[in-house]
Amino acid sequence: MIETRLRLVRRAEETLMMNALALRWAFRTMAAAMLSANAGALAMPPAPTNVVATDRPGDGGGAVMLQWTAPAPTEVKEARIERSATAAELKASAPNGAAWISVASAPTLAGEGLGFEITDLPPSAADKSSTDQLVFRVAFLATDGEMSAFTDSNTVVGVANIFLAKKLGLAVSLVLVCGSVILWILLARAGRSVKIRRIAALDAVDEAIGRATEMGRPVLFVPGIQDMTDIQTVAGVTILGRVAKTAAEYDATLEVPTCRSIVMSACRDTVQAAHFGAGRPETYREANINYITDEQFGYVAYVAGRMVREKPAACFYMGAFYAESLVLAENGNAVGAIQIAGTAEPSQLPFFVAACDYTLIGEEFLAASAYLSGERDQLGSIKGQDLGKLIAVMAILVGCVLATIAAFAPEGASARASAAFQNFLGG
Repeated sequence: MIETRLRLVRRAEETLMMNALALRWAFRTMAAAMLSANAGALAMPPAPTNVVATDRPGDGGGAVMLQWTAPAPTEVKEARIERSATAAELKASAPNGAAWISVASAPTLAGEGLGFEITDLPPSAADKSSTDQLVFRVAFLATDGEMSAFTDSNTVVGVANIFLAKKLGLAVSLVLVCGSVILWILLARAGRSVKIRRIAALDAVDEAIGRATEMGRPVLFVPGIQDMTDIQTVAGVTILGRVAKTAAEYDATLEVPTCRSIVMSACRDTVQAAHFGAGRPETYREANINYITDEQFGYVAYVAGRMVREKPAACFYMGAFYAESLVLAENGNAVGAIQIAGTAEPSQLPFFVAACDYTLIGEEFLAASAYLSGERDQLGSIKGQDLGKLIAVMAILVGCVLATIAAFAPEGASARASAAFQNFLGG
């Protein structure tokens, strides 16, 4: 009886010991798993390697290219980039100035290939075309928020280059346009026929002046309301030379009221030279070319009144015009004059087109001197400029086609070609 009870007690003790061992093993297993999970969660991502900083070629001195080698992109969220503070920055932020300044956050693989471009670096106090000696460092930020150790780069200085790579497209365009102008000028001098389409407004100059001569009424020429600093005024005075020469040949009276004193002097010299060129210097009348006022509507009121009183048979409006364009054109229409206008102001062209007999629109007006003179250098220049415009139009069309294709295939070769074309043109 007693032996049976001892056997039962021993079995109970053995069962308890086995259960205790099982529990101890279970607890140890769980603890190890938890420690392993925590260790994996708190492990820092690997630091970047091969961090190299180089001066960006073909720039103005304010950029650096930074390269590094990254681990598998699944382990790292992004790269954090810092640079060393310059002596001036440390002095300005003393006594608590930070030795490192955050520069940018970049994709993990941004340092591959040509590298990640860092711009807007502070210029050196001694030489504004370069930077101080700088050191960069890169660290990786993991997806769980842990950051790796920083890896420093070499010392680098951003230096301004003689040739700016982003201006290459401008240089090529300049060479093409200037080359085409020079080529056509040389061809024109060599006797090559340069044809420019007929411009009705310029062909009508002789007709308008001849009509004024037959009717015994004066010719009115208005060179705009701007000074000689405006290219439209210069173009208008150039056309005045042809009008004055024809008027001298026909013995017609030419009147030129001006809105600027310097324009008056230029017009007097131009008309006098035209009379000498026509072989009739004695017919030049300086008093017919006078200065009225710089005030816009005071000048317009004088010219309009003069038109009503003297009733010119031909009116020329060549230059820069604004609100007065319709006032002048309507008064000329009221007195029955043949009116020829020319301006490069888009807002005033509709009024001249509606109220005048002939209108030089935009570049027709600026090219009128070459058309009227027939001088070979000017004709060759116009032809060369047209070729330059054709090249510009072709570049625009190519860019539009590439951009359109890239919009439908943003990851394809067309997208890369579109980006390269835009960079070439400076975009």
